[in-house]
Amino acid sequence: MTYLRTFGAATLAAALTATSAAAGGMAPAIEMEPVVIVEETGGSSSNLLIPLILIALIAAAASSTSGTQEPG
Repeated sequence: MTYLRTFGAATLAAALTATSAAAGGMAPAIEMEPVVIVEETGGSSSNLLIPLILIALIAAAASSTSGTQEPG
């Protein structure tokens, strides 16, 4: 029974040391200069087109009558 424990401990120790040995060393650090990304922005009129259309549709819906007329 002690033979199995010794064999199991030796196998575990070999497995743990083999995985760390296969991991390799640290790679040298690669230093790069930061890249500045400049993005052109579009005109402000393109950003206002959709909200203006929505406002016009809401105003048209609010001002429309339901088709019934009150007797006058």
